[in-house]
Amino acid sequence: MARTRSENYDDIHDGIRSSATALFAKMGYMRTSISDLADACQLSRGALYHYFDSKEAILFSILDAHVRTMIADVEQAKARHESTADQFRAVIRAIVELNARSSEEQRLILNDLAFLAPEDQQKIKDLERRLVETVSELLIKLDRDGKIVKRTRKVYAMMLFGMLNFSHTWYDPKGGIDPKEFADRVVDLYLNGFLPPMPVKKAP
Repeated sequence: MARTRSENYDDIHDGIRSSATALFAKMGYMRTSISDLADACQLSRGALYHYFDSKEAILFSILDAHVRTMIADVEQAKARHESTADQFRAVIRAIVELNARSSEEQRLILNDLAFLAPEDQQKIKDLERRLVETVSELLIKLDRDGKIVKRTRKVYAMMLFGMLNFSHTWYDPKGGIDPKEFADRVVDLYLNGFLPPMPVKKAP
């Protein structure tokens, strides 16, 4: 017989995911036990299993929800603008703003994805690939000099994501630069560089 759902099932489900995110980020996924999770959620182990089949299922739910939210935010940001340049800036702002609100999720997706079963890892990677493709397509449209070719397409995209994905290790969104300004600085630096091109010296 299928288990019935309580009226506040979704709220409890989301509460477990939120508490688990904080606990995994603080203690580490491997060091966090089901008992730790039950205590943090103020639930019995049996009640916890009513919402998630395993600790791994909780981690998958956290990562899946985070990437899907980012994809949705990016698509909405892109749809609000017509020019490629404006779409690109809006997309980077959306990514930075979500990461600023979700530094714990970002830490988990970078550090703990490998603890999922291979098929679940692939599901997350497929979602991430959709995100990378969206940004790559915008970069190609902005590339007037033809720098991005098949051989370099991934390199250019991942250099940009490298600037974005690891900012949680040092960037404080409550500091002197808010997420919007941070995103704009990333866009300007990535597209325009920091210094004008240096002259190439001819070999003697």
